[in-house]
Amino acid sequence: MATMLLLLLPLLLLLILPISTHAEHRRFDGPINAASNYIHYSEGYVVTPGYVDISDLVFEAVGEAGNGGGEMMMEYYDDDGVGYDDDGGVMEYGDDDGGGDGDERRRLDDNGGVETYVDIVLFHEPSKCANTRFGCDWTELGIGASDTTGNLRWCCSDDASALGLCTGGPSQEGRLIVDPSKFRGQHKFLLVPPQGEWRRNVQDGLFVLDNKEEPSGKYVMVVANCNESNGRDLTVSGEYTWSSVHGYLPGNLFGEMYFFMVLFVCYLVVFTVYGCKMNTYREAIIPIQKWMLATIGIGLLEVFFKAGDLWVWNVDGDRFWFSLYTGVVVGTLKRAISRCLVVMLCLGWGVTCDTLGSKFKTIVMLGVIYAGLSATRDVMTVLAITENEILSVSEETEILDVVTILTFCTSLLDVIFYLWIFRALSQTMEYLESMNQAIKLKRYLRLRLILLISVLFAFLWTMFGIVDSYNEQRMVTEEENGWVLNAVWEVNYLMVLIGLSCLWAPEPGAKEYAYVMELSAVGGDLEFDTNMVDSPDDNDEGELDVNNGVHT
Repeated sequence: MATMLLLLLPLLLLLILPISTHAEHRRFDGPINAASNYIHYSEGYVVTPGYVDISDLVFEAVGEAGNGGGEMMMEYYDDDGVGYDDDGGVMEYGDDDGGGDGDERRRLDDNGGVETYVDIVLFHEPSKCANTRFGCDWTELGIGASDTTGNLRWCCSDDASALGLCTGGPSQEGRLIVDPSKFRGQHKFLLVPPQGEWRRNVQDGLFVLDNKEEPSGKYVMVVANCNESNGRDLTVSGEYTWSSVHGYLPGNLFGEMYFFMVLFVCYLVVFTVYGCKMNTYREAIIPIQKWMLATIGIGLLEVFFKAGDLWVWNVDGDRFWFSLYTGVVVGTLKRAISRCLVVMLCLGWGVTCDTLGSKFKTIVMLGVIYAGLSATRDVMTVLAITENEILSVSEETEILDVVTILTFCTSLLDVIFYLWIFRALSQTMEYLESMNQAIKLKRYLRLRLILLISVLFAFLWTMFGIVDSYNEQRMVTEEENGWVLNAVWEVNYLMVLIGLSCLWAPEPGAKEYAYVMELSAVGGDLEFDTNMVDSPDDNDEGELDVNNGVHT
């Protein structure tokens, strides 16, 4: 009961947290240089009605007019503003929300300089193309232009004009190419003076998404500082928000939050039932059952922290680092302990022998190494994703290189665990079959069936994922329901754990079970006790000596 209260206490603490406004906070810190060969964009999944608010983004000039275009490179910001150059591949028009009377002609200041523009557009990617293998062609949605030979341009530069890709006349020169006949999104802009200090934000930075006109799905926000001849290099800093109808959580993760909540209830039921049975038959508890309960408890903690992380994010708008990283670390402990547990079961602990001897230390050592390497890998992966706005490209590359090495090491340990599991299972079953232990053999036949079904399911799901990734129209899309890909593995793991907990459920006489053998020659119901029966690994010669049994 005390253990249950300790597990439920964090949940109660989460339930009393205050609920605030609804949106997903993102941060954008970086340069937006005056260049026509790349743009910046941010993607998000919004369940409408919702909005995207960029009012808190601050744009600041860092150079004089005409100094732009010096950097011919792509800017990487992941979800917070990834650059896309002209050769980067295939990438609705409403009223102009930028204010003013719609006159977009260049204006000269007192010193003869030319004012330029920073274009900001938001548009929806239809599911019919967003869910395909190659994604949407933005030129078909009114952003950018391409000709029949494959030349793609985002900005109306001199080069684009020479190719005949600018159809908006002089007012479009040095600006993002937006085709009014195709574009069905929202368009805002900032007017940048040619010289002097300049720092400001978008006065009306709210993109309102009405569910009647804008459907739920993937949205893209593009920021372009296209005039490399007369434009100024800028920096942008601050937070912007993506809001869905349900809360702060990104729309494509809302289903995952509910999934982990349901999974938490399932783990809680299994943990409670198994714990109560252990309490009922506490005099007959064997060590392997303690390992089983520990594995279930760690799985319970993992899904609790993962569900709590998403719940707090949805309520508060920011991720709670303690829940995030604790869920990751506890998850690696769950995988490590579960591997050790299955090896112990396959070696016959609690069925053919009451101790594993020196093998126990080897199993624990491999589990500790696996947990350490796996935890380091997963934490570094999360760090590279969640802290991308404060990491440089080189730092992020170095982290991912280390992650690759750690992935190879954990994969090698996985191979060792799997080979040991099936080798030990085969030897234990051969031993039981040779000793005519039909009841114990039946238990291990069921264990083998559970493991084979799990392996077959994992193989089929992996093949489905590979095949689906090459489909023109995907069944499972990363933007909308990509969480399902990982959720299925969690369900597979839980089913295996439930099966093992049923096979090794607490029961009367469990302590004596390893010493009880059937006398099949006399009768199927007659049994005798012995504490001198060799386990499959005790005989170094591989021979089974039935004379070691002493009849009582």
